[in-house]
Order: sequence, then C-alpha cells, then structure tokens
Amino acid sequence: MTDSTKDSGSCDRLKKDFFECSCEQLARKLLGQRLVRILADGRRLSGRIVETEAYVGAEDKAAHSYKGKRTARNEAMFMQPGTAYVYHIYGTLTCVNVSSQGEGHAVLIRALEPEEGLPQMKKHRGVKRADGGEGLKLTDLASGPSKLTQALSINRAEFDKEDLVSCKRLWLEEGSLGADEQVVSTARVGIEKAEEWASKPLRFYLKGCNSVSVIDKKAEAELQYEVRLLLVQP
Repeated sequence: MTDSTKDSGSCDRLKKDFFECSCEQLARKLLGQRLVRILADGRRLSGRIVETEAYVGAEDKAAHSYKGKRTARNEAMFMQPGTAYVYHIYGTLTCVNVSSQGEGHAVLIRALEPEEGLPQMKKHRGVKRADGGEGLKLTDLASGPSKLTQALSINRAEFDKEDLVSCKRLWLEEGSLGADEQVVSTARVGIEKAEEWASKPLRFYLKGCNSVSVIDKKAEAELQYEVRLLLVQP
C-alpha cells in the first residue's frame, strides 16, 4: 500500500487518548504530527504540523468560548477531545481547530509543512491566481491557518464537528520532531484586542521551519539563552 492510498485504518493514526490532555499540552503535542486529508477521488494530501495556538476556554479573552459562550458556531469546542472545530473568518476563509480537554478549549492549527499531494495543494491554493498556483513556493502553500485549509480543501460544511479519531476524510497521524528541533513559545497572532491575553505565550512553533506563519526572533533568542543555561549547569 502506497502513501497515496493509505486508508483511515492506518496504524499511524492518532487514537482517542492522544487528545485527552489540556489545551496547552495538546498544542505542543500536535507539533510534528501529520494532518491528512483524503479527497473524494481517494487522493491523499498531508502536511506536518509546525505551528499551533491554544485557546483555553471561558477565561481566555481571545477564545470564541470566552465567558462560557456556547453557540451553534463554536459547539465543537465543547465536544469530546479530538473533534474538529472549523469556522469562517473574513467571510470566506476557513480555520481548523482540534478540541482538547476542558470546556470550550481548542487548538488552532496555524501552519503545515506540506508533504503529500503538492500539485493538488497548489491547484487548491491557486484558484484565483493566473498561474493556477504553479508559482507558489512550497513554504507558502500552508504557512497560515486559512492557507492550509485551502490547500487541503477543508471546509466548514463537511468537517465542523467531525471526530478526527474516526473520520474517513480527515485525521491526524503520528509524526515526529527532529532531534535538534526546538519548540518556541510566544504570543498568539491577531488578537490585539484580547487585553492581557494578547501577550500570553500560547502559540507554539518549530524553530527554523520555513513554513511557520510568523517568526518571533525575541522568543527564539530567549529560548536559545535558556538552552545555553541548561548546558552549563553542573
């Protein structure tokens, strides 16, 4: 069986217990894992998760579930861990999240490092481009929350509230981090109105990955300083 024809019974598929942890833990654990999308014709698209953001429920002023708000739109945030929460931004763009433990908690998948189905991803991303997406760089294919959903053809109508443990068209598979890969923890993007929550380090990404949406050089420098301190400790 080739990678392009793997089915939802793949032994690499993440099981229910993977998602049963706190939102911040899941946001870190998702880094390096593989997001897989199976198209209607059976073609397989995938990418390695390289950037995430945690949204921690009722206390989080940037979360859709702030103050316990529960609506038809954000219902997936209150469902069992491992449920897809898909919503629209700016009218037509789409973001995909994964619910975790905790009422109204979910992790936004912000960026992928594309792996499988690159020609089709380019076509999906290039629907409004004169070149049909052929000129898109690999590092720009899924380097943002709405870019990755467009590249993998993930829409709200089909995937919101889907159980990623059992869904046959969208799921997560076990991946890995390189021995030298480091996780940067920094502020989330585009939530300036969330007051003190705007600066909380709830965004996580892999240092040195070119598919990350926004690089925080200050946070990376602080990470390197911490690593050096650990190395010199007796």
